[in-house]
Amino acid sequence: MAATATILLDSQHKHYTNLDFLSGKVVLNLPTEAAIGGIQVKLEGESRTRLSGPRNPHNLNSDKKRNESEVHKILYKVATVFPTAAVMQTGSPATSYTFAPGSYEYPFQFKFPFNNACSTHNSMLTNLNFNGLKVEMARDTNRHVKKTLPPSLSGFSGMADIKYFVKATVIRPQFYKENIRAIVPLNFLPIEPPRLGNPNEETYARRPHQFSKPPNNKKKGIFSRGASSLKDANTEPPKVTLDARLPNPSILTCNEPVPLRLILRKLTDSPDRIFLQMLQIELISFTKILAHDLAREEIGSWVIVSRSNMNMALGRQGDATGTDWTIDPTLWNNLPLPNSVAPSFETCNIERRYELEIRIGLMHGTPGDMKPQLIVLPLRMPVKVYSGIAPPQALLDAMAAAKLQPSPTKPQSRPSWPTPSADNP
Repeated sequence: MAATATILLDSQHKHYTNLDFLSGKVVLNLPTEAAIGGIQVKLEGESRTRLSGPRNPHNLNSDKKRNESEVHKILYKVATVFPTAAVMQTGSPATSYTFAPGSYEYPFQFKFPFNNACSTHNSMLTNLNFNGLKVEMARDTNRHVKKTLPPSLSGFSGMADIKYFVKATVIRPQFYKENIRAIVPLNFLPIEPPRLGNPNEETYARRPHQFSKPPNNKKKGIFSRGASSLKDANTEPPKVTLDARLPNPSILTCNEPVPLRLILRKLTDSPDRIFLQMLQIELISFTKILAHDLAREEIGSWVIVSRSNMNMALGRQGDATGTDWTIDPTLWNNLPLPNSVAPSFETCNIERRYELEIRIGLMHGTPGDMKPQLIVLPLRMPVKVYSGIAPPQALLDAMAAAKLQPSPTKPQSRPSWPTPSADNP
């Protein structure tokens, strides 16, 4: 039976966030006597990217490819749980300690920081990347971004991922014996920044549209409705504007509905009514991936709501010009964002941003005389996605106090004496 190490966390969280404490213990089980050099526990976060590109940048059509990997250690905290302070005080430090068979427990505790802290140089083990049977070595980079720790990210088939984990290493001094390791993956969601702005203000995207007149058919059948066709030709078709409105600034929250308002305004005095036939709301993600001089943007999407053949009348017949018709928000305000949507973020080699796309299908006519023309009005709005984890009040107070502190003023420089010259000795 081989020696094993296990990490037991004091509490299992669905996710961890900034300023959270992570505590637990390392359990070491030894079936036989063993020499141990030390036991370390590490809290780590890594942002890894891997892209392929032409080996010769000046010959894009070449079949020869090169792979570039970039690794950023965005979180790195180390705690040595053995030898303990009590062991160190008993005598001079030893290179190894002999453990009798049995089970040993060593507690640990970490606190998640607020910002990332990239190391300038990664270790060789960190830069290793295994691609099938091929071993690749990532190069260090000088491009670093210091911002809030990014969320856990996956789903890009080795091109990009952000992982957090706690790892225990039991060091064995014999070179022919492998160290004992244990690892527990963690899910991380960052605290959202303070929501600034007036909650009564809105940002919007707007698109006007005028329906076209029906074609004037020159050939008329025996049973054609000439009077109706003449009336349609002389009637001005409806003209409307569509507004998509969000609170300012445009922020969506993970696992919450979209705070959207859709408003249609009547701009002409037309007897026809407007009918909502189709509605689609889609969140589109843009993930920018960097690996040294290579770059790629991956686009993903989540359909929030998709409805068709609705035939929903907006407003009443005879509404005055300038009347606003609000589309029923219950069509989407009970549908939260999917739990796979990550907050917006930017780190050294990965960046995520979002746009909200709304597509509205409209028809016009009167009951029993619907015009066959269906138009689809698309609108797009850049949005930010927040985690929904509000910053603690103590942090908000500290940020407010920092803003109130006056910036240090530069001391006024003393006037220099004039340089002596022949005219002014």
